[in-house]
Amino acid sequence: MFEDSLMESGGKIKTKSKYWMIATFVFNGAILLTMILIPLLYPEALPKTAMTAMLTAPPPPPPPPPPPPPAQVVKPIKMVSEIDQGLHAPTKIPKDIKMLKEDAAPPPQMAGVAGMSGMGSGSGVPGGVMGGIGTAPTPVVKVAPPKGPMRVSSGVISGLAISQPKPIYPPIAKAAHVSGAVVLHALISKEGTVTNLTVISGPEMLRASALDAVRNWRYKPYLLNGEPTEVETQITVNFNFGGG
Repeated sequence: MFEDSLMESGGKIKTKSKYWMIATFVFNGAILLTMILIPLLYPEALPKTAMTAMLTAPPPPPPPPPPPPPAQVVKPIKMVSEIDQGLHAPTKIPKDIKMLKEDAAPPPQMAGVAGMSGMGSGSGVPGGVMGGIGTAPTPVVKVAPPKGPMRVSSGVISGLAISQPKPIYPPIAKAAHVSGAVVLHALISKEGTVTNLTVISGPEMLRASALDAVRNWRYKPYLLNGEPTEVETQITVNFNFGGG
């Protein structure tokens, strides 16, 4: 009876151990399968470091350093001067030594200058004096006359004055104590007469007297290239109480 109970309990233990091993194997296989499928189905679930390590190829090894350049061999250069090549010490002393005579240089020739009296040969005049003055006439440059009256300064035209009657001081200007200078623009003909006058500035009371006086002024003709020329200039007439 004891043996029967022992055999019965032993059979139950073996049956339970067999089922337990199968269940453990299935459970472990499910866990392993889950660990394999999760990275494939959900790659974002893996850590970034692990993904980078899995997907990034390892860097290539660094290239080997370049070989050193070959050493340059410097060849010594023997310097030989031309004197050493052409001059050698004589082995024997000659009995007769010949003297070389050089031809004398010809005397220098002085070339003459065309159109001038100079000594020497060439294009100059033989038998003349070197550095002399040429006989060619000096060209005369003529200036074309201006189309209109030529502008002349008041200082130049005053030096050509022949007759300049003084203006009459107006009594009304004296009574009003008016004095000053009247500036006129004048046109002088080829004969030296004043043909046109225009007042530029000056007191009103003195202008008429200045115009009457300057109309009677006479000048020498202004010469341009030796010919009389019509000119324009400015004339200033001064009025003061001392000289009228």
